[in-house]
Order: sequence, then structure tokens, then C-alpha cells
Amino acid sequence: MKYMSICFISFIFLIIFSFFLIFLSFYFIMNNLIYFVEWDIISLNSSSIVMTFLFDWMSLIFMGFVFFISSLVILYSNDYMYGDLNINRFILLVLMFVMSMMFLIISPNLISILLGWDGLGLVSYCLVIYYQNMKSYNAGMITALSNRIGDVSLLMAIAWMLNFGSWNYIYYLDLLKGSKEMEIISFLVVLAAMTKSAQIPFSSWLPAAMAAPTPVSALVHSSTLVTAGIYLLIRFSVVFSDWLNTFILIISGLTMFMAGLGANFEYDLKSIIALSTLSQLGLMMSILSMGFSMLAFFHLLTHALFKALLFMCAGMLIHVMSDSQDIRCMGNLSFQMPLTSTCLCVANFALCGMPFLAGFYSKDLILELVSLSYINVFSFFLFFFSTGLTVCYSLRLFYYTLCGDFNMSSIINMYESNLNMNMGMLGLLFMAIMGGSFISWIIFPTPLMICLPFYLSILVLLISFLGGWFGFEISKLSISMKLLSIKFYLYSSFMGSMWFMPYISTYGMSFIPLYIGYKSYKVFDSGWSEYIGGQGMYMLFMYISKVNQWWQYNNLKFFLMFFVMWMIIIMFMLDFNM
Repeated sequence: MKYMSICFISFIFLIIFSFFLIFLSFYFIMNNLIYFVEWDIISLNSSSIVMTFLFDWMSLIFMGFVFFISSLVILYSNDYMYGDLNINRFILLVLMFVMSMMFLIISPNLISILLGWDGLGLVSYCLVIYYQNMKSYNAGMITALSNRIGDVSLLMAIAWMLNFGSWNYIYYLDLLKGSKEMEIISFLVVLAAMTKSAQIPFSSWLPAAMAAPTPVSALVHSSTLVTAGIYLLIRFSVVFSDWLNTFILIISGLTMFMAGLGANFEYDLKSIIALSTLSQLGLMMSILSMGFSMLAFFHLLTHALFKALLFMCAGMLIHVMSDSQDIRCMGNLSFQMPLTSTCLCVANFALCGMPFLAGFYSKDLILELVSLSYINVFSFFLFFFSTGLTVCYSLRLFYYTLCGDFNMSSIINMYESNLNMNMGMLGLLFMAIMGGSFISWIIFPTPLMICLPFYLSILVLLISFLGGWFGFEISKLSISMKLLSIKFYLYSSFMGSMWFMPYISTYGMSFIPLYIGYKSYKVFDSGWSEYIGGQGMYMLFMYISKVNQWWQYNNLKFFLMFFVMWMIIIMFMLDFNM
């Protein structure tokens, strides 16, 4: 009962607060309200330290969604982490994580944004290394170090903001649009967002962060850590110049393509869903770079709902499969775990953009606007091919986990009796079905009319069907084995390892400095500098003193000659002084 209390209290508080914030955001959007709240922390003579909070419909609805998902995640954790001696510490870390995200969402000030930004980085490190083993430590280190690059660029942006007299960036967005200073600041903010949202070349930390407990993954990879960068870009998007938008479009398009490709070669359940998150982040950033920041925010909200549900279903599968995450060991789970399988199917279909589920309203709109926009053929290909890859790996995951024969030990007891886990999944299941239409009616009260030629309008459907068919085909064991055979090994290892980015981020970054350090230590510190320096001088004086000693001990003539020579020198010196 002692362990349940903190989970239950946190759940009740967060769920009530989330509904309050969501309904308040509806009131704000209908009345077109924006509130700035200033808290004067210290006032000394004419100097004052003021903390500003920004409350508009965007920050309120995002906070409401974060609170809603985190409340269900904490409820889910009550059963998932059952038996963990440190569950209180775990829940407090999750609450600190949510609090850091709140700071980031409601801050129009770069200093307080940095407070939330670094809070997210620090607490995510603590959560990634929660299971204390070597894999978790490595994952935590690459997560922390990748995000430090973004932290440094944000600090540099703060230093550049000194030119304007205040760190409240929101006041300068329209005023200094097009100026050189704002261009530099916006580039630094983009760099920070690229590290937080794991775009190329900082992508390798996202699948590595799967070492954290599954409830953390459900929270981190749906609505908090990885979306912090996207949210900051949405706020800054009005000042992005054309070259910066093009840069974001290329990077995010390649990230989307790379993640979709890698997920088709992955067998770890959580890694597949992590790469799926990476692909969706690329989609959000790429549509944002084309000028549709509201649409990127809309997809951010819908994606949070079905991605959290997908991770919760994955956690339930891992829980009952004796902590096995290999999808090849699963199979036929639709008969043995009907509720989890239903939730998994709905989340997967929402991810693919199945009509009238949450993902459809944002994804279909994004792809239709891409077809309507002035865009080159390479970016167009990346958008649509990545959509096909999404359906492809989703069908592959569906085939491996829910169809066929059960491939694990036959003595495993499959059960769905965890009430809190089921309640958490059902809450998100309802939102994954209803959430998309609900948000679209609120954010876009006027229907958007997109008129496209027939072939372009059915292209999304055609790509989805082709991707699904291809995913089903490559799931078959014979084809799958051939793809992983020696003949195709180079291609599959390149595409399945995120284009070798994990190796570049770890061995590639550390090998050369460590090798140079080893060589310099061996050649200089333990080599020439020792030979010429300390040890060399020591040996030289030892040799000279030994020779001197030998002379003095062994030859009386030398000894007398030295004595006479010193006497003559002393006499000369005395004469010279007189």
C-alpha cells in the first residue's frame, strides 16, 4: 500500500490537471487569448530578476496532453514496476521529468527554457541508467553527450541574445526577422533541436535510450523529451530564413527515410518503435520547414497519443514474454492476449494513417499539402517513400507478433490480469481513436479545401497498400533469411544499423582521440620525454657520479691531481680578488 500511494496520488493529480488544461486551451483558442504572467523573483534597486510564463492555447493544450499521458504512464507503472524496491524514486524521477517539460513549454525566455532543457537531459540520463548495467550506462552516456551539443548551442544562443537587451525571444521574433543576429540565433536553436529530436547525425542516441524502463519510453518518446526540440522550432519558425528551412527539410527528410528503412531490418520490439518515433519526428520537422508549423504541432499531439499506446502494448508483451524483446520469439499473441493485441493493432493502424484514427487526420493532411506545395522531386520521394516504409514495418511487426505460431517456450503463462496496465492502455486507446478528429475540429475550425488531381490524391493510398504488401512479403521467413544472408549482408548491415551512425557516434568519435592520446603517451610521456627528461637526466648524473666515484676510489694520481687543480683555482681566485 505504501508503494501504491505515490502512484495513485500522482495519477489523480495529473489526470484532473490535464482535463482542466485541455478545456482551458479550448477557451483560449475560441477567444483568441494570450496571457503573460511575470513573477518578480528578486528586485534590488533598479535591477530585477523576473521569470515570465507564456499561456496561450498551444502551451496549454500541449501541457494538458503531457499531463494526460504521464498520468496514464504512472498508473501503468504501478503494475509494470511492481516489486521494484525503488518505485518511489522512479515515480519522483518521472514527475521531475514532467516538471522540466512544463518549464520548457510555458517559457518565452531562453534562460528558463534552458532550465527545462537541462532538466530534461539530466533526468533522462537518470532514467536511462535506471537498470544499472553496462548497456544502460553506455546508452545513458551517449544520450547525455549527444544532448550536451544542443545544450552548448542553446547557451551560445543565450549569449547572442545579449545584443537585444533581454532573453525574452518571443518579443523579438517579428521585430528582428531577417536580421543577421536572429539568423545566427535561429541556426543555433535548430542545432539544439536537432540533438534533442535526434535528427541526422545525432540519431544514434534514440534507440540506445530504449535501455530505460518501458513506461519511461512511453513518456519520453511520445510527448516529452524528443518533442521538446520540435516545440522550440515551432515557436521560432517565423524567423527561419529560406536556406535554414531548406537545410531542415533535407536533414529531416533523410532522418525520416533512414529510420523507416532501419526499422524494417530490426528484430528488437522497442527499437522498432523507437525508429518509428524517429521517422515521425523527421516528418514533423520536414513539414515545419515548409511553413506549416500548426500542422507539425497537430501531428505532434496525435503522434503522442498512439505512440504512448504502442509503447505500453510493447511493455505488456515484454512483461508476459519473460522480458524477451525479440519479435521472432513472439507469435499468435492475438489469441492469448486479445486486449493487448487490439490496442497494438489500433496504435499501429493510427501510425500508418488508417482513416478516422488519430494519425490519419494529421498524416493525410501533411501528405496532401506536400503534394500541393512547391517542392522538388527528391523531397517528394522522401515523404511518400517513408510513408510506405512506415506501413511496411508496421505490417511486419503485426505479422511477427500477432500471427503464425508461438515461438517461445510452451510453459510461459500468458496473462492480462494487470488491472492498472489495462486501464492505462484503454485510456490511450480511446484517445488514439477519437483524439485526431477531436483536435482537428478545435485547431482547424474552418475546413481546409485541398484540390488535387486524381492520381496525386490516391497516391497516399497506393503507397500505403504497396508498403503493407511489401512488409507482409519480407516477413516471410525464407525472404527474410535471404535478405540477411552473406550475399546481402553489407546492404542489410548498412541499412539496418542506421547507416552506421551508432558506430560513428561511439567508435568514430572516440577511437581517433584515444589512439592519438595512447600514441602520444607511449612516444612522448613514456618515451622520449622520459628518455631525455627526468629519467635521462637521472641516468646521466648517475653515470657521471659513478665515473667520478670510480676515479676517486681507484686512482690516487687522479685524486691528487684534482686536489692540486682545485688548490690552484682557489689561489688564482684569491689573487684576483686582492
